[in-house]
Amino acid sequence: MASSIALARPRRYSSHMRLRSDIFVSALVRRLFARGDFAAVERKGEEQAGAIFIRQRFRDGSETLYAPAPQSLFDEEESGTRLFEIRIDGKTPQEIRDTLERELKFDPDLWIVELETDDIADIVPLAGLRANPLD
Repeated sequence: MASSIALARPRRYSSHMRLRSDIFVSALVRRLFARGDFAAVERKGEEQAGAIFIRQRFRDGSETLYAPAPQSLFDEEESGTRLFEIRIDGKTPQEIRDTLERELKFDPDLWIVELETDDIADIVPLAGLRANPLD
């Protein structure tokens, strides 16, 4: 018994805590309104740690869907942040709805936030850019 304890690897815990989903969504919506754009929570998910999906609507009727970035894109320092990736770019609202319905079957606790703005680069932290604009 003692030998198995001695061989166990020590766990590494991140000192960074992830912002709760409800607080992140609230900040996102407020920032959009503050710049004169529109945002709405289409579906509320789990308050603490629900995955957040963002629908960006454009004037031409097309939409882009942003989804949580895979954990493999995070380094140790970013473990407490939320990063997104473009899941579907410039498609019809029906294609976005179909994708979200599939996601809901997999994860019924997810959030869906709808944004009507032309540019979200300074609002939504995208994987690869490494900067979180909500900080």
